[in-house]
Amino acid sequence: MLNLLIQGDEFYDETTETFQTVGDVELTLEHSLVSLSKWESVVKKPFLSKDEKSPHEIRLYVEAMIISHNYPPDVVSRLSQENMMAINAYIDSSESATTFGTMPDTKGRGETITSELIYYWMVAFNVPFECQTWHLNRLFSLIRICNLKNSKPKQMSRHELAARNHALNEKRRAELNTSG
Repeated sequence: MLNLLIQGDEFYDETTETFQTVGDVELTLEHSLVSLSKWESVVKKPFLSKDEKSPHEIRLYVEAMIISHNYPPDVVSRLSQENMMAINAYIDSSESATTFGTMPDTKGRGETITSELIYYWMVAFNVPFECQTWHLNRLFSLIRICNLKNSKPKQMSRHELAARNHALNEKRRAELNTSG
């Protein structure tokens, strides 16, 4: 979760011809599968695509991330550049101690990742639905670990098998002090 303090502001209300003051607002945001799902249901496109998002779409995602109750409707428009930098840093954070080595290149373009596909992965790996509120990158780490632990070991090629057998034979010859 990310807690932000949105600074209050003073503005001129033309209808009442007076200056109005709005106070500070504390917001709690969550970059999670729930937020992603809310955004995709409104925008009707995958959030995790490489397509550029418009300022309006970014604003909608920030709104989908808000889990605070009773906040002013204009609060997202009052976000400062510093607030936006904090939100971006939070979204990019791994939120996990797990690290992965380099992965071999995968062939093909891959599939489009949507919230429904992530929910499918959760069901396939028996990940409890309470994890839908985890930071999205942490959830991805768990899903990736489940996939790695459940995958069959890669079979050796003929060349790798021959090289392994040759190394074993050489070791046995050395241990037994024989030539063949």
